[in-house]
Amino acid sequence: MHDIIPTQRLHLWLESGRDMFLGLGRVQLLERVEEFGSLNKAAQAMGMSYRAAWGRLKRSESVLGAALVEKSGPKQGFRLTELGRDLVKRFRDWHAEVEAFALTRARQTFPWPIEPFDEPCPADVPGDPEKPRHA
Repeated sequence: MHDIIPTQRLHLWLESGRDMFLGLGRVQLLERVEEFGSLNKAAQAMGMSYRAAWGRLKRSESVLGAALVEKSGPKQGFRLTELGRDLVKRFRDWHAEVEAFALTRARQTFPWPIEPFDEPCPADVPGDPEKPRHA
């Protein structure tokens, strides 16, 4: 029983009613939009279709009642709005704080050397980035 080294995994998101509007997958999508200046390239980097990325983005914006991305430049690419950048930062900070607390408590609670989860690049994870993978 003591020969295992478990990895802590948390899946955190915010929802309103039945609509999930902010989670790690959406944050990663927004980060890729900012990185590439393109929703299509962001979707490709995450292994998802443009339609799926557009749908998630629009659902989040609908719940929030505000835009997270805006058109930029003559090529009509995208960039994050001030709200989009702010929510990415706030979510990342919150997620890191909750994970650190949970890791401390897990190490105090269980007899194993619990390891933190090392988040892979979205392109390295097959399937839907917003659905947790099960071991």
